[in-house]
Amino acid sequence: MNEDLDRLRLARTEGVGPILYRRLLRRFGSAAAALEAVPGLARNGGRPTPPTVPSRAEAEREFDLAARARATLIFLGSPAYPPLLALLEDAPPVIAVQGHPTALTGRGIAIVGSRNASANGQRIAETMAEEMAREGLVVVSGLARGIDAAAHAGALRGGRTVACVAGGIDVPYPPEHAGLQARIAAGGAVVSEAPPGTAPLGRLFIRRNRVIAGLALGVVVVEAAQRSGALVTARRGLEAGREVFAVPGSPLDPRCRGANGLIRQGARLVETASDVLADLPCAPGEGLGLLPGFSCPDRLREPPPEPVATPPGDSAEVALARAQLADLLGPSPTSVDELIRRSHFSPAAVLGALLELEVAGRLQTFPGNMVALLAEPGH
Repeated sequence: MNEDLDRLRLARTEGVGPILYRRLLRRFGSAAAALEAVPGLARNGGRPTPPTVPSRAEAEREFDLAARARATLIFLGSPAYPPLLALLEDAPPVIAVQGHPTALTGRGIAIVGSRNASANGQRIAETMAEEMAREGLVVVSGLARGIDAAAHAGALRGGRTVACVAGGIDVPYPPEHAGLQARIAAGGAVVSEAPPGTAPLGRLFIRRNRVIAGLALGVVVVEAAQRSGALVTARRGLEAGREVFAVPGSPLDPRCRGANGLIRQGARLVETASDVLADLPCAPGEGLGLLPGFSCPDRLREPPPEPVATPPGDSAEVALARAQLADLLGPSPTSVDELIRRSHFSPAAVLGALLELEVAGRLQTFPGNMVALLAEPGH
């Protein structure tokens, strides 16, 4: 329990996102050691005051709030953590799960689309979801109005479904879907990476979309405008090696332009559940080598390995590297490998300096081992 409390405190520490969380665990080997090191790292990186770290009492309170919502907190690296989701570079350090965590380890298929969906679009999503659930797939969606709600409803008739929510697990959104969320939890699972009580703000929906894609082997887009969260989910699916499918629609309907555009860009055109089942892979295209023991269609069995502490670079060399990196970096993302090649310091020193800058809030990290410099605190 102590390690879980420390992991939760680290995950909720100011400025610590999913990628930095993993780096800190790899660097220090445990959450307790990382928490102890955070103030010094931030100071070395140029932050005048240490980041805010939740107290043990605050972490215990989050556990209590999750329990009151009948949810379980599951940490990255634990056997119960969804193995497909763990393959994401920015996998959530902790998720709250209502219902049955085993629903998160099955073969998942995401169905997403427009909130103001047409009757035809909703019927297609509902029928597809029901038929794929009857074939043993777990249908994943975002509990939103329109296509999401239709997919969940169809999947509930055929088998299991998983809802990924943007706000706290105890804050149903939209409010009229509170009953649907309860039904999903009764037979499947509801997932959130936000602390209980968190209001579902706009930026959280973008983060939620990567969780939808991360829990699935493929993403089906049914009716999506050219600028929509469904297309974000599809893009995150592509980045993670998931298959992307799209249902074609009328070129006269703006709700179909995003899905039609995906087809032009190479997404698989599908009209029925059978079309999806024919091309759904058994594992992510980029993750086959990371899934020992996996055989289609069994669920993934191996949890991600526990972090092992990595030796730090020499402190004097790290300080020199930090000064040079401030010149090499800019607001546009740059590859860490490129920074190592262009600097005259050891990889350990460069990585150590980047870690200090990130903890100080001066560096932003992106999937693909890319980083960009932010303005110094106070500027």
